[in-house]
Amino acid sequence: MFFQLLDNDFSFPNPALAEEDGLLAIGGDLSLERLLLAYSNGIFPWFNDGEPILWYSPHLRCVIYPKRIKISKSMKKIIDTKVFTVTVNKAFTEVIKNCASTPREGQNGTWITNEMQNAYVNLHKNGFAHSVEVWHNDTLVGGLYGLKINRVFCGESMFSHVSNASKAALIYLSKTDIDLIDCQLPNEHLMSLGAEMISRDIYMEIIKNTH
Repeated sequence: MFFQLLDNDFSFPNPALAEEDGLLAIGGDLSLERLLLAYSNGIFPWFNDGEPILWYSPHLRCVIYPKRIKISKSMKKIIDTKVFTVTVNKAFTEVIKNCASTPREGQNGTWITNEMQNAYVNLHKNGFAHSVEVWHNDTLVGGLYGLKINRVFCGESMFSHVSNASKAALIYLSKTDIDLIDCQLPNEHLMSLGAEMISRDIYMEIIKNTH
């Protein structure tokens, strides 16, 4: 079952009560306080423009353990030749705008609405949301953004304008001081990089016990 959130109450229902597809609640807002509480409890917003805010907590979580990330020989060569320059938190707004505007196979439009963009830029300004930027000849060609909760990086989205740029961002992220990359939902690209599925209980144990 899923629940209607109250405007004046930031609390969430028990994530274990989420629907089979992970839908837990509807409504509320994207305030900094509510978003931080959500992510700390394994919950994230995911909705299309014109829809009410939908909150999800999947029963199985797609994650990457940094030490288990798969780097192909060709990708190692690209990293070694320093084709790309990688930075952190240098162009957060540009990264999220590119994630929203870059066409994706099988998707019509974007779930990264203007409301979502404003909310995560606010999280970034307050030190909770972070970006990894990939540059080629001083041009932003790829990147990703998300929240860091304790030692878990909750990835939201990534983009790539040239081959391997988003992979370079993810690999760079895996070498930072984190214990887990939360990818939320699986896709072929992530699974090819070593993503795996874990239960919500294991996920929550990691996010609550890492500091």
